[in-house]
Amino acid sequence: MMSHRGLLINQKFTAEGGKIETQDPRTPEMGAAWAVSVSPHIRKGFTTSQIMWTVIATLMPLLLMSIYNFGFRALLLTLVSVVSCLVVEAISQKLLGRPLSFRDGSAVLTGVLMAFVIPPGVPYWLPAIGAVAAIFINKELMGGLGFNVWNPALVGRALMMASFPVAMTAGWLPSRPFSEAAVPLTQYVYGGLDAVSQATPLNWMKQFGLQSMIEKFGGLDKVYLDFFVGYMPGCIGETSALLILIGGLVLLGMRIITWHIPVSNVVTVAALTWVFGGDTWFSGDPLIGVLSGGVMLGAFYMATDYVTSPTLKRGQIIFGIGVGALTVLIRLKGGYPEGVCYAILLMNCLTPALDEWFKPARFAPPKQAPVAAAGK
Repeated sequence: MMSHRGLLINQKFTAEGGKIETQDPRTPEMGAAWAVSVSPHIRKGFTTSQIMWTVIATLMPLLLMSIYNFGFRALLLTLVSVVSCLVVEAISQKLLGRPLSFRDGSAVLTGVLMAFVIPPGVPYWLPAIGAVAAIFINKELMGGLGFNVWNPALVGRALMMASFPVAMTAGWLPSRPFSEAAVPLTQYVYGGLDAVSQATPLNWMKQFGLQSMIEKFGGLDKVYLDFFVGYMPGCIGETSALLILIGGLVLLGMRIITWHIPVSNVVTVAALTWVFGGDTWFSGDPLIGVLSGGVMLGAFYMATDYVTSPTLKRGQIIFGIGVGALTVLIRLKGGYPEGVCYAILLMNCLTPALDEWFKPARFAPPKQAPVAAAGK
């Protein structure tokens, strides 16, 4: 017999993994039973599929913004990316003898995020190449969902960047507010523009400096407003800090993610950009550093990936600081104007170590060998 909230209930041991099946003897007709197993126990929460589809839902406003900014080409590229990830996952699981798991939403989320971190002017077939790296190589060959070391969407982007650098660095389209005065709206929205070598804010700042970038994009006040709302050239889903922040706050409110990684990441980028990002020390613009590029998307949607980020809070803070520091280092000293992708992938490698370093201390002292009796 065992006590459960003041009730005495019978228990029956089963042969499945040492679980205990318990039943209230006063209500046998109800067949009330509980499975008792070793900790940790999830008392209340979301399933994997619920988490995936919730995150996807919070990304949909960003997709609508990308269609407004870059035309239906952004939608088509996102659909190609999602379908490619689903097809690659299905083929991989068939070849490896695993049950199909497309309903859990993980492949759809990978496809959406991978599309969001590529330029809107790349060829339509390019996301399919990225899907092979993201799903087959990075996830399925490592054992499936939960066993991958690196963020799948960023692995896909890294492969596309390494294999097709021209397409990934020259396939920029100007956002519609920057081009609608010269180009008819119908031509722009319905995909009449080809890819152009349109510099993003980070590209321009890397080549010509902060002040030149501010002048190019209309002055400091306009830069702040447009970058926050999302009216700037960039990757498909990274331009609107406002929509990313709203989606991130929804995920925080639902406790799907915690504040530790996003806050530590963003604060680190802002602080280091302020200190080192200008012509002299403490002359950089922290807001531009945070609002430009993929900092916000990476902080809320990439770095917080359950599988590839630390599970302990102190480890998450160190992880976020590391991502932010590497992002600024690559931006200022590396060959690429953006560093979020590689910063997260590098810190993914340290996730097991961070979990080990910051694991809770044992409550009980370690066992010691018995001391031999005196005189023997």
